[in-house]
Amino acid sequence: MKNIEIPYPKERNTKYRLLEMLPGLLSWSVLLLPVLLSFLSVTLTAVFVIAYILVWFFKAIALNIRVLQGYRIMKKHEKMDWHILINDLKNPGMALKESTVTEKWHQRNVSRMFEQGITKDSSDFYHVIIIALYKEPREVIEPTIQNVLKSHYDMNKVAVFIAYEERGGAATKQMVQELTREYKKSFFHFEGVEHPKDIEGEVIGKGGNITFTGRRVKEFLDEKKISYMNTILTTLDSDNRPHANYLPSLTYFYLACPDPVTTSFQPIPMFLNNIWDAPAPMRVIAAGNSFWMIVQALRPHMLRNFASHAQSMQTLIDTDFWSTRTIVEDGHQFWRTYFRYDGKHEVHPLFIPVFQDAVLAGKYTTTLKAQFIQMRRWAWGASDIAYVISKGFRKGSKVPKWDLLFKTTRLIEGHVSWATAPLLIALAPLSLFYLNPDARTSLVANQLPLIASRLQTIALVGIVATLYLSVVTLPPRPERYKRRRHALMFLQWVLLPFTTIFYSSFAAINSQTRLIFGRYLGKFDFTEKVVKK
Repeated sequence: MKNIEIPYPKERNTKYRLLEMLPGLLSWSVLLLPVLLSFLSVTLTAVFVIAYILVWFFKAIALNIRVLQGYRIMKKHEKMDWHILINDLKNPGMALKESTVTEKWHQRNVSRMFEQGITKDSSDFYHVIIIALYKEPREVIEPTIQNVLKSHYDMNKVAVFIAYEERGGAATKQMVQELTREYKKSFFHFEGVEHPKDIEGEVIGKGGNITFTGRRVKEFLDEKKISYMNTILTTLDSDNRPHANYLPSLTYFYLACPDPVTTSFQPIPMFLNNIWDAPAPMRVIAAGNSFWMIVQALRPHMLRNFASHAQSMQTLIDTDFWSTRTIVEDGHQFWRTYFRYDGKHEVHPLFIPVFQDAVLAGKYTTTLKAQFIQMRRWAWGASDIAYVISKGFRKGSKVPKWDLLFKTTRLIEGHVSWATAPLLIALAPLSLFYLNPDARTSLVANQLPLIASRLQTIALVGIVATLYLSVVTLPPRPERYKRRRHALMFLQWVLLPFTTIFYSSFAAINSQTRLIFGRYLGKFDFTEKVVKK
């Protein structure tokens, strides 16, 4: 099999190290550009800042429109009877004449299958779910298992594997054994798999854990003589609770997909499980991340594997499962699959939510720190830039170069914007006056704060969509909270500038600066999960 592994730190040569520095150097250059320009030309600086704010002004408007579109589709998919659509795939010809489903994408799928003489039957189709566990308590993981049980799907076709860590201790092992005894009769198969600690060559993280369990899944399928192509595997974190229609929706799109081996399937993460309990800054971040994921589902050309995602068992075997060398195994899996199949890989969005926890630790200060660590870990995806360029543009690579160039450019732009946009929008309009005395007498420079303020004020109108979604997506209010907590759910959005700068820009800058100096994140920083009762 071709080598798709990210190199170990000791294997990274000077060229690779320079590529690792690229996102950080670009981000710092963008941040310093208004400072340097301010000493050269007041007008040029003002024009640059206004142009930058205008770009993000129109982006903000587009994002607010898209999030409402995505939310509408998601609510529609949550209510659909997916088994009717699945049955249509058994006889596409009859479905064309008699199906009551009016969705155009379903009609296109049925027409294509009829023209190609393809029929698909879900009776021999199996789901495998790996739930990754470290030290999370039973109160976190058991609702995930119960949510899977509540799925609108036959549990005789669902196998659950709890991937737990030896370093989690004896208490974790005992808990998994108890869960296995209680739930093994509720599924086709239920098993706990202990990932040994200190395996040579593995970073401490989720990738090694679920890869070890994935290899056990392969053994299990071989024992049961179940086809890899008839098996799709979903990875869940311990707090990931899939919607009841997740499994039937995934089944439909997998069966209808022209080439499921080269396709990943991505539901929409919604960080709402404990949203009522989380501190206000964490609620803002959780809601914002949820809305961003809805928008990404509408942009499949930019969609990447994130947290809970699904792939064919054949695909996972072809890629040797997930990387055990990086802490961002989810997003990195997109690129591994992309290079394994010479660029023939895409992520198909599922407009079905998988509900996750907002960050909530034992203490308020611990929660604030844990949120930063989580965002820094997500931003470590910037480490993929060097991997993508070195793998894709090397001699002998069969990946389509124009497609690779487009994806690489968007990857770089995304990480640089992540680090710089909130800071530039907030601070650049004011910085000119403190750095260049001539700005006080410049007409353009004097208009800059006013223009920026008015654009930002207009952009705030778009927060109406955010406020609306932040209310309608809320789970039921726990009885321990009074009605006045609803008011806090509105007032929390005054924290948005703080959260975007500190938890978005600073976290991304931290990760990218670490890459500049080779200070790698060598282990997965566990995010403590606390359940309030």
